[in-house]
Amino acid sequence: MSTKNIKAIIAPPPPHMVGDGFRVHSFFPDARLIGKNGMSPFFLMDYGAKIEFGPSKNPRGVGVHPHRGFETVTIAYHGRIAHHDSAGNSGIIGQGDVQWMTAASGLLHKEYHEESYSKTGGPFQMVQLWVNLPAKYKMTPPKYQEITNGIMGKHVLPGDSGFVEVIAGSYNGTAGAATTFTPMHVMNARLNKGGVAAFSFPAAYNTGALVIEGSLRINGQDVPADHFVYFGHEGEDFKVEATEDAVLLVLSGEPIEEPIAAYGPFLMNTWEEVEQAVKDVNMGKFGVLED
Repeated sequence: MSTKNIKAIIAPPPPHMVGDGFRVHSFFPDARLIGKNGMSPFFLMDYGAKIEFGPSKNPRGVGVHPHRGFETVTIAYHGRIAHHDSAGNSGIIGQGDVQWMTAASGLLHKEYHEESYSKTGGPFQMVQLWVNLPAKYKMTPPKYQEITNGIMGKHVLPGDSGFVEVIAGSYNGTAGAATTFTPMHVMNARLNKGGVAAFSFPAAYNTGALVIEGSLRINGQDVPADHFVYFGHEGEDFKVEATEDAVLLVLSGEPIEEPIAAYGPFLMNTWEEVEQAVKDVNMGKFGVLED
């Protein structure tokens, strides 16, 4: 085994609004992530750094829109998020929960602040990932996984260091609850000050980590809150030490070695497939969902 090198430590890009309910920093896709595959199979990461929302009679969020060819994974750290889609799925996630929506062949969905949270307001923090699907799975039926914090795999670290929540993949034999189409690991390391966690992923996997709370030292380099660490492909191992109480989102996955045609809410392999997706939406083939 050998140490995984850090290619870049990326400060949060300028934020922008998605709808009126999600203020996000888009870390990738980004040219700073060196290599033709970036963070594949993770195509996009929008990070909603912690902010305060005031009370609102009408829930803020994103209205009805389509997706095809990938999965959306929403991880809630603060606040509560509601979801509805045209495949008949709905759910509410709160602090520590995850919703994993497989758009695949296509659906309409909407995401917004849950009603009781909207009425009171409060801290809000989340991450949304777009997880690409290989060509052979892009037109499979949509599905929805609601992964509450209680069903996640939890690996307790030695020496009062904290613990690792496993959303997908595994950590030291502890398995996550999510089912995936390609090999990947998605997990939160929740560390106490001075706590240490060691990670090991195949060198060929694309690997990165986002500091959600606190600050850490990763392979000896200090990384503050809201910064993203992008690892190179030399070596397998890295060590994390919390210089204060911290939360670290860790992502690693086998890259999908296929062409990408990305346009708006569609992530396909060819532009002809994107054009077909637009036609299918206009023809009502993605179903019906009220705004």
